[in-house]
Amino acid sequence: MVSVYRWHLAPEGLATVRQLRALGLRPGGQNVAARLERPRRRRGPLVAHLCSIEQAKPVRPMTPAKWAPLAKANAARRRCPECGRDAGCVIPPSLGMCAPCAYPEGQRVA
Repeated sequence: MVSVYRWHLAPEGLATVRQLRALGLRPGGQNVAARLERPRRRRGPLVAHLCSIEQAKPVRPMTPAKWAPLAKANAARRRCPECGRDAGCVIPPSLGMCAPCAYPEGQRVA
């Protein structure tokens, strides 16, 4: 049975996955040590799983084999499907194309 704590009342030495990542750690295959529950009125409680900081392992470094496909995917998100140019930023899914293609002749939608 996993221990359950109220929001902000977890003991020292336990952290969420995001908190571990901020410390440069990862869970490393360990089981959930405890749960945090934050009550909500209409829906069920908001739950966060806690892991032991002592059993956490360091984050694996990014290798060139991991960076290459990540860079390729990010470049694809910046390329406009209409004109084929690099938009200079990630193209919003709501537009589906770069701003000059979405709003020709400087037309803007308010």
